[in-house]
Amino acid sequence: MTARVESSLDTMRAAVRKHAGDDAGKGIQEVARQLGVTQRTLRFYEDKGLVEPQRIGSTRVYSKRDVGRMQLILRGKRLGFSIREIKEFLDLYDVDPDHIEQMARLAGRVRERIDDLEHQRAAIEETIQELRQIEQEASARVRQIGRPENRD
Repeated sequence: MTARVESSLDTMRAAVRKHAGDDAGKGIQEVARQLGVTQRTLRFYEDKGLVEPQRIGSTRVYSKRDVGRMQLILRGKRLGFSIREIKEFLDLYDVDPDHIEQMARLAGRVRERIDDLEHQRAAIEETIQELRQIEQEASARVRQIGRPENRD
């Protein structure tokens, strides 16, 4: 990066800090690096309306709130929640200062997710058992008949 560009970025960061007070903003590269995601991921969630970084010129500036929301979004995705469900939780957080409704809905959705995963685990275990049985039967058949010679 050239000194001129670096100086411009420093000036922009200073303006953001002055505008935001103690809640100094971060650029998209810094937030992406901090969260371990790509800039494209951040833009995707912005397009979905889940985060709303400020703009200074063409530069996105993420507040602590935006970074916190992104952490919640990424955790929700990791736990298997849909974007719609995550948006619902975030919207409830904004309108319910005590977070009672948000926590109640979250607890219900988490219970549903646990139930889904337990059913999936049971299905996976059943499939593994069946595959082991097939493997044993196939191996026994090979031993019984004998291996055919390689024919090249």
